[in-house]
Amino acid sequence: MQLTWDPPVADGQYVAESAWERAVLDECPFHAGGGCGATGHGSYARVHPAGARVARFWCPVERASISLLPAFLAARLPGTLDELEAVLDVVEQAASVVEAAEVARPADDAHAVTSISAMRWVRRRLGPLRAALLALVTLLPALAGCRPTLGALRARLGVTRVLVTLRSLAKEHLHSLSPPLGLRARAAR
Repeated sequence: MQLTWDPPVADGQYVAESAWERAVLDECPFHAGGGCGATGHGSYARVHPAGARVARFWCPVERASISLLPAFLAARLPGTLDELEAVLDVVEQAASVVEAAEVARPADDAHAVTSISAMRWVRRRLGPLRAALLALVTLLPALAGCRPTLGALRARLGVTRVLVTLRSLAKEHLHSLSPPLGLRARAAR
């Protein structure tokens, strides 16, 4: 199970200060009353940002691990919500996904990929994010009538970091939203 966690440091300091080492699970999500003996279970590495780790805990009664994903990191995708928001900004301003892919993953970049790979990369982020934005403007009364775009949500919420703000506003809905914004678990195989 994955939960979001607001680290006690700024996003940029998370890796430098190894903030995951100070993560505390306030209560087991499986046993709200406590008594299950949930304990620390190490951490796992994230590909990006380099050096980032996510704290894990173990519930011996449920026989399940619990990870505390920092609120600024994307779920099940490398990177941060701010990086995903930048891609979505490019898509919203571009005339097509092809044009957006050329801007988001330029051919002259040090980590350049083929144009087809760049379009796939953009689409892997675009689909789930658009679905999450649509779901949230439908679910949250404060966003009723708002278009599910970053520009409209920025204006309505009065913030610059839309995805981080939405994740905070929609805490009770995160397990029903798909990653990278939500925390819905993968379907059983």
